[in-house]
Amino acid sequence: MDDLTRDLGSRLDALPAPVASPGTPPRPILELTDVSRIYPNGETVVRALDRVSLAIHPGEFVAIMGQSGSGKSTLMNIVGCLDRPSAGSYRVDGVDVAGLDKDQLAALRCSTFGFVFQRYNLLPTLTAAENVEIPAIYAGTAQERRETRSHQLLARLGLGDRAGHRPNQLSGGQQQRVSIARALMNAAPVILADEPTGALDSRSGEDVLALLTELNAEGHTVILITHDPDVAAHARRVVRFQDGRIVSDERHEPEPDRAPLPASRGNGAGGFARFLPDLAEAVRMAFASMGSNVFRTALTLLGIVIGVASVITMLAVGDGGKQSVMERISQIGTNLLIVRPGAAGIRSSGDNATLLPEDSDALKVIPGISAVAPERTGRYTMRFGSADYYTSITATSADYLAARDWSLARGVMFTPADVRTYAPVIVLGETVVNNLFGEDDPLGRYVLVKNVPYEVIGVLAPRGANAFGQDQDDVALVPVSTGFVRVFGRRFVNSITVKVENAGDIPRVEQDITRIITERHQSEDFQVRNTAQFLETAMETQNTLTLVLGCVAAISLLVAGIGVMNIMLVSVTERTREIGIRMATGARMSNIMLQFNTEALVVCGVGGAVGVGLGVGVALLLEYLGVTIVLSLLPALLAFGCAFLTGLIFGYLPARKAAGMDPVVALAYE
Repeated sequence: MDDLTRDLGSRLDALPAPVASPGTPPRPILELTDVSRIYPNGETVVRALDRVSLAIHPGEFVAIMGQSGSGKSTLMNIVGCLDRPSAGSYRVDGVDVAGLDKDQLAALRCSTFGFVFQRYNLLPTLTAAENVEIPAIYAGTAQERRETRSHQLLARLGLGDRAGHRPNQLSGGQQQRVSIARALMNAAPVILADEPTGALDSRSGEDVLALLTELNAEGHTVILITHDPDVAAHARRVVRFQDGRIVSDERHEPEPDRAPLPASRGNGAGGFARFLPDLAEAVRMAFASMGSNVFRTALTLLGIVIGVASVITMLAVGDGGKQSVMERISQIGTNLLIVRPGAAGIRSSGDNATLLPEDSDALKVIPGISAVAPERTGRYTMRFGSADYYTSITATSADYLAARDWSLARGVMFTPADVRTYAPVIVLGETVVNNLFGEDDPLGRYVLVKNVPYEVIGVLAPRGANAFGQDQDDVALVPVSTGFVRVFGRRFVNSITVKVENAGDIPRVEQDITRIITERHQSEDFQVRNTAQFLETAMETQNTLTLVLGCVAAISLLVAGIGVMNIMLVSVTERTREIGIRMATGARMSNIMLQFNTEALVVCGVGGAVGVGLGVGVALLLEYLGVTIVLSLLPALLAFGCAFLTGLIFGYLPARKAAGMDPVVALAYE
């Protein structure tokens, strides 16, 4: 048993043993005192049990008798620790169950109770022997021992040759005997039989009752729930229920003097030593579950396979495309030139006052130039209402967007007229908008920069990070004239961006820029950066493109994960009764969680392995067809890891739902 069961066992063992003396009955193994069970029913309540007091001693054979709705099944659920009383106390071998949590109750059921249900409650996907083994799995019994005991029990009950048959291959009487063998698997001292003959013919019913009588003679405490007086006559004590109350308690004959059976304490294994067998059992059950519905399993696997294969294939194609594009970019270059202050070879701080806005105006006469934008940049605090944000403010011309190939998400850009009239208008980047306005529309509102109000007239389209990892959306644009007067205080620019229409004109345009500004300054106190300096930026852009391709492929993996979660949720619903059976036979919340999480992991793990193979195969096929690809180990490991993680994440919710079920509700599920 695990630590939980050992703790429960220690609590049971710590209780004082009953004093054996002539005429003194042993301590009750089950004792209910003023137990009530109340269910809400609209504005009223239903009292299924009403202040019931009952003591059952070890070795008794008790029949709980009553018509449908009398409360006898509710009593069995409480006695078997499947349900809790609304009021009163219930003790099992002296332990008050009110102080036990769900897992401790499961451990108590595993060690103390064996259930025999009217409808057998056998799992249809397991053989007779495997059904019998279920309680021993949750008791931590080694596989070899439980297989041996399972076959011994079936042989004793006359089913030795039926151990490998599934429930649908057995008659009703045979299925009930399998159910009894399961109840005996952990040598439980108490057997709870709920209408065990209700679904059987008279001959099979007599066989089952004879078997229960024989088990009682061996020392088992037998509690028989029935509405049939002939069935109740097999017990030595009959307790009659009506409207949730005991109306009579008759003993037909005295109980024989014999030693009661002790409660099972499990094998004592816990911690990691217990986890590995539990995990192995969960994996075995996962494959069994997958095999029971092959078509649905194949469809679920298909989503994971496609997702993983897509990640590997698209990353291979993306890396290959990056390699190809970089080769082309290094040859054709770009059509942007940037003029900065400071002589060539001398690093400028950006505050060199050698470049003036008039220099940018002078460059507009050069043929082949489509846009010229002077820029003066600094970082200042911007305020809206009570919110402050420290950002980059750029004073520039109306051609800035054209020069930078930028667009507006909404609103307008300031015009040359705004520049001439020193208009207090501003265009914000997406990051600034998010930090100052959140979800509100910033257009038409005013922000303060150095205590001067500016009207927000536009919002730039988001661009993300540049080649150096800087957030390009963390920016605000103002007219260059307004910036000089109200923000920076001095009339010089940090740079001039020049956009050339054709890449072939770049050398000529660069020479003209150098000539014109040199003539204006009477010295070469500036520098012009050409296309070669932008190659690194282009490479970073391609890396981003490859990442985007991988993310697009990963979306399919995400969708597949959602599909896995959906299938697992459906599986939980379909297997509600199975969950109830496992809980009744001792499964703890962790066992149920482990089982359903493992099933999701197995599905995603198998799908991931197949997807890796398929993705590599498709990539090689594309290479054969002439597409440039770059295969590496990292994407394959990443894709498989994501598939496995998908199973872990998307299997958690269904597993938690299954583990949180009420055993009584689960067992009653149709």
